[in-house]
Amino acid sequence: MTPNTPFPRRAYSLIPAGQQHPRMQRAGRYTPASMTHPARMLPALARHLLTLYSRPGEIVLDPMCGIGTTLVEAAHLGRHGLGVDLESRWVSLARANLHLAASQGATGTGQVFRGDARRLAEIIPGDYHGRIGLLLTSPPYGQATHGTITAIPGSGVSKTDYRYSDSPANLANTDLEGLLDGVAAMLTAAHSLLRPGGIVAVAVRPYRHAGALVDLPGALLEVAAEVGLHLHARAAAILAAVRDDGTLTPRATFFALHNIRVARAAGHPLHLIAHEDILLLRTPSPAG
Repeated sequence: MTPNTPFPRRAYSLIPAGQQHPRMQRAGRYTPASMTHPARMLPALARHLLTLYSRPGEIVLDPMCGIGTTLVEAAHLGRHGLGVDLESRWVSLARANLHLAASQGATGTGQVFRGDARRLAEIIPGDYHGRIGLLLTSPPYGQATHGTITAIPGSGVSKTDYRYSDSPANLANTDLEGLLDGVAAMLTAAHSLLRPGGIVAVAVRPYRHAGALVDLPGALLEVAAEVGLHLHARAAAILAAVRDDGTLTPRATFFALHNIRVARAAGHPLHLIAHEDILLLRTPSPAG
């Protein structure tokens, strides 16, 4: 793909993000402590989007970077990654994962800043403003399906590592309206950070709250339109392994499966959500 080649446009496509189990995707590539983050982007998904919507040597940004999956995969692909996270715990883990990538021969580089994604323009150094080609992230949501389980004989299971933070300032701890306001502020800042025609890729899925399905992808599309970003393309990342015979092996968490079983036992015929929506948004190009 040459610098003047337009990015591919697909009205809808499928991304096989779950061919390997998530643990296998991260094994040896991320520090063991990375598993304590409640919701990690799949490395296969990050690699797919980075390969398709950025080029070697370009700058990519994840304003809610967590353990740094976007940055690590960008480094292995020869990109320069910038990450922001509000929590010092995740900033330290992201930096450790970037150090590991460098020790494994990654040709790209990465930097992690501690700060609030709602104030991106103040956090990202001015030298990068207007030069970022791809913003790739996933907002915090749906904590009911996050966490790590430990079996306790005779007592069922215990749940740990299911919270992003205890801070009320963290978007993970706000309601839907607060989350959408925070994402709107982040996307507004993207205008000054992305180069003309730059891509914003958001991985997000619908989730259930108090039994009701929340169309978070649809809500985020409305927010994007309000701040001047238009839909370039939309895809679905399949959170399952697609076998040669066409069958699927779900990669759902214990909690997602448990919630479906409980609902069905109560007479509610719910189905497992086995995909993430990938919203590909674009800033206006010089020609409009």
